[in-house]
Amino acid sequence: MARFYGPIGFVESYEKKPGVIDYRVTEKKYPGDVIKRSSQFLSQDTVVDNIRVSNQISIISDPYAYSNFQHIRFAVWNGTPWEVNTVSVEYPRLILSLGDVYNGPRAETT
Repeated sequence: MARFYGPIGFVESYEKKPGVIDYRVTEKKYPGDVIKRSSQFLSQDTVVDNIRVSNQISIISDPYAYSNFQHIRFAVWNGTPWEVNTVSVEYPRLILSLGDVYNGPRAETT
């Protein structure tokens, strides 16, 4: 079983001003294990085929992750951010199922 240590992205939407929605992104690093590894190419009517992984990552959650698991949107694995499709709560762990490459908002780096 492969080890995992990397950023998990929590994305919360909020109303910045009336009618304007913005996102608050928090990235925190967590240790865990990669419990399933597989991928597939999605051949579509596009120039470049997409890749989708069906990996599952089991992270050891802290109180923040446990109380905000519904806001988990991505996990950075092998240097690439991947969408989190589902989160299963199996205290003290969270099981994250990954899917397509994540292209949404990321935390600001300084």
